[in-house]
Amino acid sequence: MKKVCIVTGTRAEYGLLYWLMKEIDFDRELELQIIVTGMHLSPEFGLTYKEIEKEFVINKKIEMLLSSDTPIGISKSMGLAQISFTETYEDLKPDIIVLLGDRYEIFSAASTALILNIPIAHLHGGETTEGAFDEALRHSITKMSHLHFTAVEEYKNRVIQLGENPSRVFNVGGLGIDNIKKLKLLSKEEFEESIDFKLNKKNMLVTFHPVTLESSTAKEQFQELLNALDELEDTTIIFTKANSDTDGRIINEMIDSYVSNNSLKAIGFISLGQIRYLSALQYIDAVVGNSSSGLLEAPSFKIATINIGDRQKGRIKAESVFDCLPIKENIYKSFMEIYKKEFKNKLLTLENPYGNGGASKKIKEVIKNIKLENIIKKSFYDLKDSL
Repeated sequence: MKKVCIVTGTRAEYGLLYWLMKEIDFDRELELQIIVTGMHLSPEFGLTYKEIEKEFVINKKIEMLLSSDTPIGISKSMGLAQISFTETYEDLKPDIIVLLGDRYEIFSAASTALILNIPIAHLHGGETTEGAFDEALRHSITKMSHLHFTAVEEYKNRVIQLGENPSRVFNVGGLGIDNIKKLKLLSKEEFEESIDFKLNKKNMLVTFHPVTLESSTAKEQFQELLNALDELEDTTIIFTKANSDTDGRIINEMIDSYVSNNSLKAIGFISLGQIRYLSALQYIDAVVGNSSSGLLEAPSFKIATINIGDRQKGRIKAESVFDCLPIKENIYKSFMEIYKKEFKNKLLTLENPYGNGGASKKIKEVIKNIKLENIIKKSFYDLKDSL
């Protein structure tokens, strides 16, 4: 059996990987291995590994997060992760590692596999996020990987532009669409009961992460967003907290303070979990902040996204996405735009540029059928050679 090892470090990442893990687990010719690390193991971020254990057997848990969210603390966490990945890979002896995205714990997982000559399949490569150091990490993981699964054709072309052989780059669509198609989501009443909070005439779901390539902007930018939210009437605000990025704790403390002072209209969660999160998208008017979910999943629900600042700059966006500066006036103006009749009519025919689902099965089939014997050694694919 081919041993396929999936690494996950965050709640959002696990949500995207869920159906791929199911596909691998159900296939008799494949053996699923799961390594859990990062925020999954942190009480501060909800110990979300427990959600994984309800569905799968976790083979290894790698503790890596330090109590500090400073650049030095995160850099040390990456070093700790690399040490533990070395020991874990040696113990599990996987045939191929599956990694998604661009986070620093995934970079540690990739660089360790590279040195140990273990093939890597990378998901959601070729994307750009110009406001975060994730941009450089993602492209670096691409260069360390041997199979590539992208979400749109433009991202596929970008991976090839980085020198990867087109025969190993597959455009499969966005992984998050599979959750939307397959999960049984909650009714409005069930959702309200699950969060112990009533929705209003208008409803917003807010997720804001630090822009890691900017110094000390998290507090100022998030305060501008809170100031804009203060202007809304008859509106329920659901916050989900920031990841373990530089200065993420600043944002989370501000969420706690805002919810405490606005308990009749606002509620906050460390993590909603994938079923509650996707269920929320059925009943809200907009995803607000700078989460990739506002670009990848929200358009499938035909709702607006108010994308603030530069964190997601460069990503392909649906027509439902409003880009705005992290300034109160710009954010509030976007709030007003989403309720206009012209925009609501546009939503009726909206298509998600990340596809209609099926990515998990496509990825599994490629991993299952490809021969790994001679995949490690790569030649740089020069675009001029293809002309």
